[in-house]
Amino acid sequence: MTLLNKDMTLCISLSARPSNNGTRFHNHLYEALGLNWIYKAFAPTDLAQAIAGVRGLGIRGCAISMPYKEDVIALVDRMDPSASAIDSVNTIVNDAGVLTAYNTDYSAIAQLIARNELDPEASVLLRGSGGMAKATAAAFRDAGFADVMIVARNESNGRALADLYGFHWSADASDSTADILVNVTPIGMAGGPEEQSLSFSEAAIAAASVVFDVVALPAETPLIAAGRDADKIVITGAEVATLQALEQFVLYTGIRPSAEQVQAAEEFMRAGTA
Repeated sequence: MTLLNKDMTLCISLSARPSNNGTRFHNHLYEALGLNWIYKAFAPTDLAQAIAGVRGLGIRGCAISMPYKEDVIALVDRMDPSASAIDSVNTIVNDAGVLTAYNTDYSAIAQLIARNELDPEASVLLRGSGGMAKATAAAFRDAGFADVMIVARNESNGRALADLYGFHWSADASDSTADILVNVTPIGMAGGPEEQSLSFSEAAIAAASVVFDVVALPAETPLIAAGRDADKIVITGAEVATLQALEQFVLYTGIRPSAEQVQAAEEFMRAGTA
């Protein structure tokens, strides 16, 4: 790692429960490419002050994680279509004090749907209604999925998300099954109150063909572990984290690393969460 110096470019992430995923991924690529940059994760106590700091200190890039993906919209200057189309932000780029918001979550989910050849005729249970759920629901809608049930305890948010994409809503998934299960909530997240919990019932997992957990930490969430044990196709939050972080890296630096460099950064990132 390059020694800290006055000319170093800083990028950060803001999350209620920061992990080292982004820190390890970005810093590994900075070193591999010989960039005088550094990346640091933060848990802000005041979101507005944190974003003011991004602007005032000339911080180049800022990743936004749960639960700030929607709240940050009022604090930026411009919304790229990737963010404005779904009213959700996961990336801010600072150009001389002008903050532009993007969403690379959407492209990551879309790539994983295509890569795993998920069938648009399949039924989907999507649990969650926040900013990441918006990106995920949009990606499934744009991939041609129509039989999607949004599962959210917050009726207002759940119905609004379902209505936005022409899907259905339910407050409870305990008796529901589908071909594809997608968790976009903090259930199963390391350090949270439900880190040992399953976001879907064992019966739903048994009935599904695909289990998809957007939670990136740990890489092997209870849902992913249950999916593997049941011999299902699994898609992990670690895969989402890699793809969305790569697009953030390109937005910040203007450089697209080689596939080999990305693979090495991904392996380095995962080694820190093992």
